[in-house]
Amino acid sequence: MKESWCLPGKPSAEFVCKMEDVLDVYKRSYDAMRPVVCMDEVPKQLVGERRAPLPPMPGHPRCFDYEYVRNGVANIFMLFEPLVGRRELKVTERRTKVDWAFLIKELVDVHYPQAETIVLVLDNPNTHNKSSLYEAFEPQEAKRIADKLEIHHTPKHGSWLNVAESELSHLSRQCLDRRIPDIETLKRESTKWNKDRNNKAQPVDWQFITEDARIKLKESLSDHPK
Repeated sequence: MKESWCLPGKPSAEFVCKMEDVLDVYKRSYDAMRPVVCMDEVPKQLVGERRAPLPPMPGHPRCFDYEYVRNGVANIFMLFEPLVGRRELKVTERRTKVDWAFLIKELVDVHYPQAETIVLVLDNPNTHNKSSLYEAFEPQEAKRIADKLEIHHTPKHGSWLNVAESELSHLSRQCLDRRIPDIETLKRESTKWNKDRNNKAQPVDWQFITEDARIKLKESLSDHPK
C-alpha cells in the first residue's frame, strides 16, 4: 500500500510518540480475537437538481444545470480491518458523540461479537474517545463497550496513518463524485459500493515501518535546524 508518508515540518515529540505507537500496531499479526480496525469519517454535501438533467445524446453525455439545491450535509463512518480487507460503512445525519457511540456499540456487538478486544486506530477529535459512550448509554453499558476497546490515536497532522482514510478516499472517487440529493440515496449508493468492494477484499500491505519513519524524521529535522 503506497501512501503520501509526509511528516510535518518539524515533528513534535507527541507526533513521533503517536506515530510509532500506530506503526507498532500495524506490525501485529492477524488475530481474530484481537482484530485491528481503523475508523474514520467524512462529511458529504447533499445536492439536488433545480432542473431535471437533459438525457444523454449520441456523442454527448447527460447534461446537468449549473444551478443546484443544497439539502444539508450527511456523515459517513468507515470501519476497515486492514489485515482482512473488510470494511463497513454507516451513514448518519450527524457526527456527534452519540452517533460515534452507537457506531462503536455496533462495532463491538454486531461486527466483532466474538473478539476479546478490538484494537481501534482512529484520529483524536473530542468525539472519538470512551467518554462519548457515557453520553449515549448508562454507565454499566458504556463500560461494557469501553472494556472491549484498545484505542490508538493517530497524531495531529498524521491522518495518513489511518488506513480507513484511504478507504474513504476510494469511496469519494468511485462512488460520491457526483450530486447526491438525499441521505437515502447516499445510503443506497454507498452500501452497494461497500458490498462490491468487500467482494474483492484484499489485505492491506502496509509498507511504512518504524525504521522508515525514523529515516524520514532525521531528514525532516536536518531540513529544519534548530
